[in-house]
Amino acid sequence: MNKNLALTSLLGLIAIILGAFATHSLRDVLTVQQMNSLETGIRYQIFHVIVLLFVNTYKGFSVLLKKYISSFFFLGIVFFSGSIYCIQILGVSAKNIWFVTPFGGFLLLLGWLLMTLFFLKKKK
Repeated sequence: MNKNLALTSLLGLIAIILGAFATHSLRDVLTVQQMNSLETGIRYQIFHVIVLLFVNTYKGFSVLLKKYISSFFFLGIVFFSGSIYCIQILGVSAKNIWFVTPFGGFLLLLGWLLMTLFFLKKKK
C-alpha cells in the first residue's frame, strides 16, 4: 500500500501546486466560468486524495479491496480532474474530449459504491 500512499501524496502535491498556480497566475487570464471549472477539478482531486488516505490506511479493507477502490479513485482523478485541467489550462477543446470528464466522474462513483457496499455488508 506504500505505492498507493505515495501516489496519493503526489496527487495531493499536484493539487496544491495547481491551486496556487491558478490563483496566482491564471486569475487574470481565465474567465470566471473557466476559473470555477478549474477550481472544481482541483477540489474534487483534493477530496479524493483525502479519501484515498483513509482507504489505504483503513485496516478493515483487504489489500485487494484497497487496490480496487484506489484504482477507481486514481483513474477517476486523472480522467475527471485531468480533463478539466486540459480544457482550462492547456486549451484543449471540450468538444474533443467531452466524454472524458463524465467517465472520470463515473469511476469516482464506482469507488464510492465499492466502499458503500463494503460498509453495508460489514458485520458489527
